[in-house]
Amino acid sequence: MTGPALPNRIESELSHRQVNPLLDKLHPYPFEKLRALFAGITPPALPPIRLSIGEPQHETPPLVKQALVDALGGLSVYPTTLGVDALRDSIAQWLQRRYALPSINPVTQVLPVNGTREALFAFAQCVVDASRPGALVASPNPFYQIYEGAALLAGAEPVFLNQTPENNFGLDLDSLDNAQWSRVQLLYVCSPGNPTGRVLDLDEWRQLFALSDKYGFVIAADECYSEIYFDEARPPLGALQAAQALGREGFPRLVVFHSLSKRSNVPGLRSGFVAGDAAVLKKFLLYRTYHGCAMSQSVQLASIAAWNDESHVRDNRALYREKFDTLVPMLKPVLDVNMPDAAFYLWARVPGGNDEEFARALFAQTHVTVLPGQYLARDVVTNEGRSVNPGKGFVRIALVAERGECVAAAERIIGFCK
Repeated sequence: MTGPALPNRIESELSHRQVNPLLDKLHPYPFEKLRALFAGITPPALPPIRLSIGEPQHETPPLVKQALVDALGGLSVYPTTLGVDALRDSIAQWLQRRYALPSINPVTQVLPVNGTREALFAFAQCVVDASRPGALVASPNPFYQIYEGAALLAGAEPVFLNQTPENNFGLDLDSLDNAQWSRVQLLYVCSPGNPTGRVLDLDEWRQLFALSDKYGFVIAADECYSEIYFDEARPPLGALQAAQALGREGFPRLVVFHSLSKRSNVPGLRSGFVAGDAAVLKKFLLYRTYHGCAMSQSVQLASIAAWNDESHVRDNRALYREKFDTLVPMLKPVLDVNMPDAAFYLWARVPGGNDEEFARALFAQTHVTVLPGQYLARDVVTNEGRSVNPGKGFVRIALVAERGECVAAAERIIGFCK
């Protein structure tokens, strides 16, 4: 065969190959759906206010920026996956202070990661054994879409536990039968929750630990919103804290995920950690050594400054508290909305019940962006045989902008609803 025929044939064959057929199972990300929803709309000539994405917009603390500048010399060395001793020590000490834990071993029970998003995804690839038929990964519904993508690309099937107003946004654990629970290898939990702001209490953790003991699955507790709360005397209960209170020595089959992004307003630093069961983390460290995801030493040293300081975190909480105290009373007359337990989202039921239509019209008329709740959830068939998407009829409003901008957005939403 001569001429262009051979290259064309090779190109044709390559175009029909799939690098990984599991990629075809991934859903578009919520913000891709939002762009498609807004296609063709020209909003009014008002300053845009984006309350759709959970990107912290408060100022990065000067102490963290200065620490990063001072640590730039670390760019000249290869970082280790395990991280420097000083960072793991500072994280262990923070965990002990924050959750009143008697001890955390910084060598075996703490591992730095490049933010929770990266780690939550990688964790499923490490934990799931796809060679076992029918592997399941369970998660809340609504949920952070990384949970689903991680499950699918690990070769497991995602299953969802609805969180609805009828069960006070708790996890519907009864929606899975014994046969399904026996196939669950990993359970994602988000507390405080995205998007509901719901915090799990000790009895709920007791139930989850009992299920983990019975069926042997690992719990991945996403706690990236743990430091955004409204009562300084009542910080949200953490998973390690719950395990400790229930006498679960060594945190069996439990790993928590924390990040500096929300706590310290450094989403671009990509810095967090995982902590918990030493046996699970030993395998995760092995996986990460090959994964090539070691945190830059400069970022590690800046992270130490952030974990060692609480004053900027209290100041950050005060800013969110002021916004919630102002906006919830403003929006209540036009939206079904209440104070969350924690985090920086309002999960608001919209008039008319059509969240897509509400978000599209709001953008078209006011240049304010919120996220339709159905984009954060999946349709699930209930035990009664009904198909339910627990995000439908709600919008997620992220109060991440400065107070004046949030108030302006609320005023536009009020005018729009009226």
